[in-house]
Amino acid sequence: MKAMILAAGRGERMRPLTDHTPKPLLEAGGKPLIAWHIERLVAAGFPEIVINCAWLAERLQAALGDGRQYGARIRWSVENPALETAGGIARALPFLGPAPFLVVNGDVWCDWDFSLAREKAAVIQESSAQAWLMLVDNPPHNPAGDFVVDGNGHVRDSLHVSHQDGPSAGSDAPAPTLTFSGIGVYEPALFRGITGQEPAALAPLLRRAMHADAVLGDHYRGHWMDIGTPQRLQHLDTHLRQERLAP
Repeated sequence: MKAMILAAGRGERMRPLTDHTPKPLLEAGGKPLIAWHIERLVAAGFPEIVINCAWLAERLQAALGDGRQYGARIRWSVENPALETAGGIARALPFLGPAPFLVVNGDVWCDWDFSLAREKAAVIQESSAQAWLMLVDNPPHNPAGDFVVDGNGHVRDSLHVSHQDGPSAGSDAPAPTLTFSGIGVYEPALFRGITGQEPAALAPLLRRAMHADAVLGDHYRGHWMDIGTPQRLQHLDTHLRQERLAP
């Protein structure tokens, strides 16, 4: 099973920090954001990593190379211009192979155990699903959330959820809306019809698959952050440095 880190974005909300530095190379806790992902993926048994790049691609490639400094084997999927999430993944499919693969947004930080992705891949294969999504509590910048998980573990669009889609059978409480973490496991078939030559968003593909009961998910309650602004980057840096000093 292979993994992909999405790292092609311009990082507009991070300007001016990203004017001359690729967003994945911004540092928190003494190392680049993307290094946290690579190290944890390798530790979880995912040494083969695909990384897409577009904005300041040469700088990102120069910093990470082929990944040997991390014990990884990095393959680069270069985009010009950036192809958005689904377009970027579709372009990288030749590197990812025919089996389900793990995808991680380069601008999130999470302590989820990546080794569990293999279990999620097995589950979607056994159920004929096309995707598994890790969902988290809604952060302040996304209070309405994106999706819900119904009583059968299927992910639904929060805009089209019936009252019956509660957290468990017989429950009167509606399922809570949750935010997509940017971490998921996907079947290559999800991207059928996406050329990888032009920009394409992921959300429409997921919503179409949801209507076919083909998206599974879990609510993760551990530590997760979307590092979308300089303030959130500083917050993560403070968190990681305090964690390092903790006894």
